[in-house]
Amino acid sequence: MGRVYDIITDPNEDEGRAFLDRIIGKRPLFICVIGTTETAKIPGISAAGANPQITDYTPPADVELLYYGKCKSIDGVPVTPEGIPTPAIITMSALRLAEIPYIVLNAGVNVKPKTPYFEVDGKPGRDIRSGRAVENPEEIFERSLLIGRNLSGVADYLVVGESIPGGTTTSLAVLLAMGVDAEGKVSSSMPDNPHELKIRVAREGLEVAKRSIGASLANPFKAISAVGDPMIPACAGLICGAAEKIPVLMAGGTQMCSVLNVVRNLSPKVLSNLAIGTTRWIIEDKTSDIRGLVSQIAPVPILAINLNFSDSKFKGLRAYERGVVKEGVGAGGSCIAAVMKTNGLLDRYLLFREIEKNYEALLASVR
Repeated sequence: MGRVYDIITDPNEDEGRAFLDRIIGKRPLFICVIGTTETAKIPGISAAGANPQITDYTPPADVELLYYGKCKSIDGVPVTPEGIPTPAIITMSALRLAEIPYIVLNAGVNVKPKTPYFEVDGKPGRDIRSGRAVENPEEIFERSLLIGRNLSGVADYLVVGESIPGGTTTSLAVLLAMGVDAEGKVSSSMPDNPHELKIRVAREGLEVAKRSIGASLANPFKAISAVGDPMIPACAGLICGAAEKIPVLMAGGTQMCSVLNVVRNLSPKVLSNLAIGTTRWIIEDKTSDIRGLVSQIAPVPILAINLNFSDSKFKGLRAYERGVVKEGVGAGGSCIAAVMKTNGLLDRYLLFREIEKNYEALLASVR
């Protein structure tokens, strides 16, 4: 494990440094893929909303925060049931500090964001226990692929993040469908990772799918169609399209492992242009194993921003050090891009102060 500025390079230190060398001082473009899945409404699966039904509003509220500095689809800030703020606060702060442009892609949501966005005609994901979770994954992929190819001409590299409550469970199911040993390895937005519940839900969906489809789910589109979510083919398409020409930083935690596995199966030639960018909270998480997942899929470097909220004056931010939330909305990757764009002049302390300032302003605006 090594460090470049405030970025942890792990486990492939040389490869991580090589990727950072390619993007230092360059112009990134951040794109956040939003989606919803009915799987998030299974009690105990996600901490992305104060109750399961609110998860429909989390993705639009997250990207509204990026554009406007406040949410329009809901009052206040997207929070966990304990009041812990969305990682979009981190992303917004990093993008603004480093003046990084950003766009949104709607992979399939129930509540459309009150922002500009790309549309790929995806529909919200169904409960994966149905065995028929995503209606048109191949079309979502192909349309996103075209967007990725076009975006590769307007930036030096792409940073691809996501916001989809329940996404670690759907990612677990897709990884299992495609033969990856993923049980007990995906992360959670909660400190007590509900592995047993996630595994039970994933297995139920896989069993139903195999009975109804009567075929192997090893094919990426069959796996996504059966037990995935619309974010996975959208992110995979963007990455495959852009990485034909430019580097792509996959901004997320263990959910990006299911995307990486789809990319490896559909376009292995682009893997040399990829890295995963996440947070220290993900790589230090004892309840998940991003290294173990990536090692089974492809030898891409894992990079992590070394943020620390221990000294925050806000209880909601300090909770990140207890394993709550940890990642999302491209938080880790956007911070890495901000540090690298400024050649390390923007460090974790400046990021932390900006995050606190923006969180305080947001709290004041909704009181």
